[in-house]
Amino acid sequence: MTNASPGASPDAVLGFIEVGEGPSARKIAVRSRAGRGPGLVWLGGFKSDMQGGKAVALDGWAKDQGRAVVRFDYSGHGESGGDFANGTIGSWLEDSVAVFERFCDGPQILIGSSMGGWMALLLAREIKKRSGKASLAGLVLIAPAPDFTEELMWKNFSAEVKKEIETKGFWLRPSDYGDGSPYPITRNLIEEGRNHLVLGSAIDLGCPVRILQGAQDPDVPWQHAFALTHRLPADDVVLTMIQDGDHRLSRPQDIARILAAVAEIG
Repeated sequence: MTNASPGASPDAVLGFIEVGEGPSARKIAVRSRAGRGPGLVWLGGFKSDMQGGKAVALDGWAKDQGRAVVRFDYSGHGESGGDFANGTIGSWLEDSVAVFERFCDGPQILIGSSMGGWMALLLAREIKKRSGKASLAGLVLIAPAPDFTEELMWKNFSAEVKKEIETKGFWLRPSDYGDGSPYPITRNLIEEGRNHLVLGSAIDLGCPVRILQGAQDPDVPWQHAFALTHRLPADDVVLTMIQDGDHRLSRPQDIARILAAVAEIG
């Protein structure tokens, strides 16, 4: 990792890495910027990509601060290869681990939005198990959705939707995001997700955690963020409730809060 003075960071470089083997091999798109640490790692949400407003704002802030930053697209998302319908929590975690090991050096702050909050918790657990060249400095979680395939999807689906997933193998879910096209929720996504549930026991990461949650979030209710905080150690965990905030938390004032949380840890 190179040292750089604020304002002197090089532009983010787009590259691709190969993840997986055989039929599951896919190319993962990564944008990385060298700089000083702690480095920043962006973990996006379900069906979102690294060119979203929050990810781009984080990258711009990192450039101004001379900070190292990495963002990437999971397989089947954005500029990465692979089919979205083939993706699972486990395969997207595999993407995240591969990017982290290839691009990160020294202490890192994981910044996860929605599904990316779940991914950050899973990646943090993997990092703790390994003695690699990079370590955890802290987590910033934005409307985090750990266990969403079970708690927010499966448990809330109607009997008709559950039957369709079980018999056809997928259900096309209507969307209010992106281009508004419906997208598949697969039986494999639901069933494989059960291998990665984290809310059933304590989550001890050994680093500071900052959580930002909108009280008006229609996708991840604020009670979900509360359930997560109860699983984290009490020391150095701060939950910020944004009373008029929605799920995106991408207004200028929301982004300012996110960046302030990152700055506080780093």
